[in-house]
Amino acid sequence: MSMLPVLAQVTLLMLNRVGSSILFPLHGNVYPMGFYNVTLNIGQPSKPYFLDPDTGSDLTWLQCDAPCVQCTETPHPLYRPSKNLVPCKDPLCKSLHLHGCKCETPEQCEYEVQYADGGSSFGVLVKDAFSFKFINGEQLKPRLALGCGYDQSPGPFPHPFDGVLGLGKGKSSIVSQLSKQGLVQNVIGHCLSLQGGGYLFFGDDLYDSSRVLWTSMSRDHPKHYSPGFAELIFGGKTTGIKKLLTVFDSGSSYTYLNSPAYQALISLVKKELTGKPLREALDDKTLPLCWKGQRPFKSLQDVRKYFKPLALRFTNGGKGKTQFELPPEAYLIISRNGNVCLGILDGTEAGQDVNIIGDISMQDKVVIYNNEKQLIGWMPANCNRLPKSKTTSF
Repeated sequence: MSMLPVLAQVTLLMLNRVGSSILFPLHGNVYPMGFYNVTLNIGQPSKPYFLDPDTGSDLTWLQCDAPCVQCTETPHPLYRPSKNLVPCKDPLCKSLHLHGCKCETPEQCEYEVQYADGGSSFGVLVKDAFSFKFINGEQLKPRLALGCGYDQSPGPFPHPFDGVLGLGKGKSSIVSQLSKQGLVQNVIGHCLSLQGGGYLFFGDDLYDSSRVLWTSMSRDHPKHYSPGFAELIFGGKTTGIKKLLTVFDSGSSYTYLNSPAYQALISLVKKELTGKPLREALDDKTLPLCWKGQRPFKSLQDVRKYFKPLALRFTNGGKGKTQFELPPEAYLIISRNGNVCLGILDGTEAGQDVNIIGDISMQDKVVIYNNEKQLIGWMPANCNRLPKSKTTSF
């Protein structure tokens, strides 16, 4: 019989369990839908909900019948919480309030999340059961904190979602909570397919780390998945555009550069297109900058030869340089009108204060956020095929 106290035995059991991952299929695309979603089963009894996977925010929340003051249209009936309020003194509540908790009553924790596109959610923190099937076949229903959002204001492009899956670095993120319970490593990865769909995973046994290009997360920007500063490379040559503070954000469909970098990039692209059979399509309002050919384009294969590859070169705090490659498919779309449009937008105009690598630029790559080692990594991949575990459970 073990002499370990019961709590230590439980913790050891949990630690032994770490090493299995959770895998979710993704649905959606960059264009024309403009979003991806993942299905999570939450509650007792468990019900499915469509969530927007967002590495740019921490808190997971569902539109909630508490009752609802203002909710947007949802694919499923509004979430009804069981009476499991998270109290104000809970560390998770404190992690959501930078300047200490401002709870109206000590029994419940209010939250408010503001998004870069102007959308927001206000509500209370509750705990409920999440149903997860691990890739080793185990099925668990851990109790995790989530927001019951009863007052939402949509951004300019509202999505038909039940809520948001916060995948950020904070304590309230689902993966941080699972990791604290010893159920997965605090590692998140996603693979967005150029053809639509893809997959998302929690844990670190679904990729071969030796094939991944890694860069350090910036210590100066601890709230976001930031590799720090980047230099823009155009057609393999430096542009002189440096010091671009960059963030990976799966909640953003497109990629954003600050105004000076954006204007410089447009000049380079337009110069490159001189003499090519493309002219600006001023009547196509799909994105700010589109071009038409002699006949409508059917796919990016028709136009990629006219555009040069881009790259963001991260300096890693002076410890060597890592490049995030952007072939034409990672910054262009074909609009419904058969024109080719630039999927890199002016971030300053959109109110962004950092440069954002959005979904368009992460397609056909596995992108990994390893919070255990404070690394961000990526490698080319076929995102239409779900990965197999690199470890076999006995």
